[in-house]
Amino acid sequence: MIQYPHIDPVAVRLGPLQIHWYGIMYLLGFLAFWWLGRLRARRPDHPITPEQVGDLLFYGALGVILGGRIGYFLFYSGDHLLTDPLSILRVWEGGMSFHGGLLGVLIAIFWYAHRKLHTGFFNLADFVAPMVPIGLGLGRIGNFINGELWGKPTDLPWGMVFPGAGSVPRHPSQLYEAFLEGLVLFLILWTFSSRPRPVGAVSGLFLVGYGCLRFLIEFVRLPDPQLGYLAFGWLTMGQVLSLPMIAAGLGLLWWAYHRAAPASAGS
Repeated sequence: MIQYPHIDPVAVRLGPLQIHWYGIMYLLGFLAFWWLGRLRARRPDHPITPEQVGDLLFYGALGVILGGRIGYFLFYSGDHLLTDPLSILRVWEGGMSFHGGLLGVLIAIFWYAHRKLHTGFFNLADFVAPMVPIGLGLGRIGNFINGELWGKPTDLPWGMVFPGAGSVPRHPSQLYEAFLEGLVLFLILWTFSSRPRPVGAVSGLFLVGYGCLRFLIEFVRLPDPQLGYLAFGWLTMGQVLSLPMIAAGLGLLWWAYHRAAPASAGS
């Protein structure tokens, strides 16, 4: 059993100004995207130049923050938004939905691909997908620092006692997600995309990889208390939202390789 280290969620206090670790994790994720994006953009098979990565990051960051915040209230806490509408602006309090953030990023990619690059949506989405898991992993570390989104009780030696969760050791599910959805998924996508792939294949693998990992981790993570389990005593909102991702990813992989097959046969 491990005691939660009681990390202060506020990293820096400058008078009335407070800089939270949660926000710093997002900033580090955006910086990692910018650095890795400039590296990837040097390859001639990508539709974007290193100089354009900063612009793409700006629109993508808006999509992450607005989509993640709006998605959280739509999927997980709609009643709270009705009673306290201004809470949607208080990002530092936590409460971000990955699935909402994903929709926001997809809108940003679609707009940037067509209005700025004049290229196909999946050409740019394939460029973006391998860098997304770094931000996901850092966001989960932010959840851990906030002491939120802990897991179910466990008797495993790394079970952790979280403040506000009683004296029972629990799965540190935030760290599971940081490792699997962050580091592991990044390595899979970065390696897979290191060689030219059919258009849409990298995006499809991202959807399948994240959807499957998130679905599995939900079995050891407690659902949001305002929702609880949706069915069968185990089905969570996170799993419900991940199933369309898996289906879309499998369909996209099939489409990418089926579309590429005739071209390969004719070459």
